[in-house]
Amino acid sequence: MTLRDPVSRRPLTPDTLHSLTDGARRWPVLDGIPFLRTGRATVVERVLAALDDGRVADAAAVLLADSDDWWDEAPPPPERLAAVYESAADPATTLRDAAAALGLGRVGDYFLHRDHDPSGLAVTALVATHPPAGRPVVDLACGAGHLLRRLVAEPGECAGATGIDIVFAKLWLARRFVLPTDADVRLVCADLRSPWPLEADGDAWVSCHDTLYFLPDPADVLQRAAELAGPGGAVLAAHCHNAGHPLGAAGHPRRPAEWAAMLPGAATYTEEELTAAALAPRPARPAVGTDLDATEAVALALDRAGAPPRESLLRPAPGARLHPNPLYRDGVREWPNPRWGDEYGGRAATYLPERLPAHIEHDEAVRRRVLVDLPGRW
Repeated sequence: MTLRDPVSRRPLTPDTLHSLTDGARRWPVLDGIPFLRTGRATVVERVLAALDDGRVADAAAVLLADSDDWWDEAPPPPERLAAVYESAADPATTLRDAAAALGLGRVGDYFLHRDHDPSGLAVTALVATHPPAGRPVVDLACGAGHLLRRLVAEPGECAGATGIDIVFAKLWLARRFVLPTDADVRLVCADLRSPWPLEADGDAWVSCHDTLYFLPDPADVLQRAAELAGPGGAVLAAHCHNAGHPLGAAGHPRRPAEWAAMLPGAATYTEEELTAAALAPRPARPAVGTDLDATEAVALALDRAGAPPRESLLRPAPGARLHPNPLYRDGVREWPNPRWGDEYGGRAATYLPERLPAHIEHDEAVRRRVLVDLPGRW
């Protein structure tokens, strides 16, 4: 993937150790993450000034305070954000510590448990049913990098990976706490509503999960994703809220037929079928007839190469160290917050026992997500 200036579309090259340029415009880079978010000229100016002066923690405080348009809480004070950035070098600092100190609240809870909530399982099943199969991966709105972490851990599954998100703090959590330090993953802070700072060098596998219903023009995003994927690529989109379901009210939900029309030729899946497939484990079955009408959320998958399912992606990565699901506290299942419980708790309760089982077969514990693979500094 070639990195381009999102305004001029010219290639970006380093002009210092902490910035990129197209020859006329500079963009900051912190911890290897370019900040290419348009509409943030003041942020760019402040961060570049701090980095040029060697005030790295001050630059980090500005970037870690930047949020998306949906976030409704004020960021922590700059000195606290600077301290969070500096504390990441301490091996004792965990993802939980950092998410709390960044003031991420319910979003932090979401990222801490993303891999094993029902919608996270649905993404897992969709990806296993339509895997990258050796193609470069582009994960749009990648958040804290959970999907990227799983894909790069699967031998031969992707030829390099790129994650894009509008919120720098999420990418920073991915880099410092979620992704393996030796992972071949490029992270870029950019706005999907603006021209994307990427140009494909060939076919690609492009995904965008649990995000499209937040965007005013998801059809445009899917069209551009299909163009980026190329003639032998793939486009996947999971958890597109159904306007006809009680839990589909957040963001800009749409009817299933509307979502399906945005990616012509795509197979469609119900959220419930995908979650069930992840737990079985087996490839997911596409929706037929009126299946989509009652689903909480729709998923789409268009693979122009027709890659076969890779069921190994439904299991922990090779060599993964498994831990009790952190939704258990003192052996009792607890939801992280009431909002999480309202959205995910009903379905999570169908596979997670109320109490941590004293005796359970290992394979069964893995299948039901009683045992899970967590980042090393979770």
